[in-house]
Amino acid sequence: MSSSLSELISRFLEYLEVERNVSQLTIRNYHHYLKRFIDFLAKRYPDLTEVRAVDEEVIRNYRLFLSRYADEKGLTLKRVTQGYHIIALRSFLKYLSKKNIPAIAPESLDIPKGESRSLKFLDRDQIERLLGSAEDPRDKAILEVLFSTGLRVSELVKLNRDQINFERKEFGVIGKGRRPRVVFLSDSAIYWIEKYLETRTDDDSALFIRTSGRNDADLRLTPRSIQRIVKKYVKKTQIPVDITPHGLRHTFATDLLSAGADLRAIQEMLGHKTIATTQIYTHVTNPQLKKIHSQFHRKKS
Repeated sequence: MSSSLSELISRFLEYLEVERNVSQLTIRNYHHYLKRFIDFLAKRYPDLTEVRAVDEEVIRNYRLFLSRYADEKGLTLKRVTQGYHIIALRSFLKYLSKKNIPAIAPESLDIPKGESRSLKFLDRDQIERLLGSAEDPRDKAILEVLFSTGLRVSELVKLNRDQINFERKEFGVIGKGRRPRVVFLSDSAIYWIEKYLETRTDDDSALFIRTSGRNDADLRLTPRSIQRIVKKYVKKTQIPVDITPHGLRHTFATDLLSAGADLRAIQEMLGHKTIATTQIYTHVTNPQLKKIHSQFHRKKS
């Protein structure tokens, strides 16, 4: 095999873009993770240039490198971030297998288990308090849309005005993995979007924009801006949950499940690739489990 490891990685990234139609953000992340692998090899194995020379010993040392890595500020890689590096490398190896290029089997790379994290969401009273705390039409519309649709924050900031079908109370979105789906807006979300747009005098295409800054700058809100807005109202209402825009996505899902919505339907609305991802919500919303707990836990004999 004459192609170097760097050349094969370049081809892999092109394959993701052209044949797999993967988002530019994912391609950029994969490039970052695989570059770290190349840099590791260059320092630890300077004579290794072909992928067939990457064996189990090399992979083991790379995983140790990720586990012990610290930048100039002493910051280490979280377990989930280490996992992203291995996922990128395994995807690259799967590509090589597909192209019949000899390399270590992708199945030999196990993804490290991440730290368990509690699922943060708001109950009905808390979400009502949060939604009622915003007086600014833009912020109110943002909160209503997040809770009404379960959008990811990256999906929210990409929304344009002309995407919203006010009559049908819905719009289409291209989500994670380039998967299209239709999401639905509540009457309250539609009302506040319309109230907010009535205050707009600009012709910017973005649905949600900044209210200050240079006129020639991009007015579209950033994900960080949305996070700050949500945090502002969580603090204002003194809700004892450190909720984020993604926490409102969790709240959307748990609210639907608690009301008896079908898990498959929620999977579609959230844009999850598999039902397994959606099933994380069943552990906190199953009313039968709660009933059994109340009936039998610490029951006096």
